[in-house]
Amino acid sequence: MSRVALVTGSTSGIGAAIARRLANDGYTVALHSARSVEAGQEMARELNGSYHQADLADEAATRALVAEVLDRHRRLDVLVNNAGLSIRIPHAELKAATPALWRQMLDVNLISPFILVAEAEAALRRAGGSVVNIGSHAGVRPKGSSIPYAASKAALHHVTKLLALALAPDVRVNAVAPGLVRTPMTANWPDMLETWKTRAPMRRPAEPEDIADLVAALCANDYVTGEIVIADGGLNLT
Repeated sequence: MSRVALVTGSTSGIGAAIARRLANDGYTVALHSARSVEAGQEMARELNGSYHQADLADEAATRALVAEVLDRHRRLDVLVNNAGLSIRIPHAELKAATPALWRQMLDVNLISPFILVAEAEAALRRAGGSVVNIGSHAGVRPKGSSIPYAASKAALHHVTKLLALALAPDVRVNAVAPGLVRTPMTANWPDMLETWKTRAPMRRPAEPEDIADLVAALCANDYVTGEIVIADGGLNLT
């Protein structure tokens, strides 16, 4: 039976690159999005996988996502928590970062990944599986699209380490923390693109495939756990 990977937020950008890479590595991929149903169904046909819609801000829908994937595929070997919410708020505009926006980003970026791991735990243990959380460079350094976003990713990094201890040795849990990645969304961030082109040792932002390569490597390695792999072209060195 083919190994199964659930990749959240996988109909575009980093998530789509991860889904395609894991499919190329022999996984049956369960794709997910909150809204892009047509794109998800098309990708599922392309990759010979499945598509599942769920709003990860909704606790019941988050729990149901894992149940639906297990009902469809009967196993789960890899969970990639890629789906995330980023809202641009200047860091100095404190009142603009309202409690409602804090809760919105924490629900999607931190709480839903934890729920997904908890719901998938038994299946992942049976498979000797792997979890890869997609964090952020903003969770390592005082940067990012907003303070709530950066805080949610810093918390996700720490939860990654806590889960690695809690689920060992049956399930490995790691995170990849990208810096700027070239996607349609970041095309509208010329200031950040300039930073990576001029200050990062690699002189460019990441491509989605760069992140997918790291995720695939962490899935393939049966020893590494509890690591936060920074993928920012060396910008953290400057």
